[in-house]
Amino acid sequence: MLENQDDFLTVEELCDILKIGRNAVYRLLNAGEIKGLRNGRVWRIPKVSVIAYTKEKTKLFE
Repeated sequence: MLENQDDFLTVEELCDILKIGRNAVYRLLNAGEIKGLRNGRVWRIPKVSVIAYTKEKTKLFE
């Protein structure tokens, strides 16, 4: 799923990947559940943060 993505994702790309809305993505970022970098008003989300979040939430790889 993330193989074709850059190392950093935009909010819009993360919405498409997780199939959730923008407000939900911003809530996750502001709460620190998904780690991201903020430069002014622009968020960049490392791909590894998304992988860690999904592993932690789904508990697939324990």
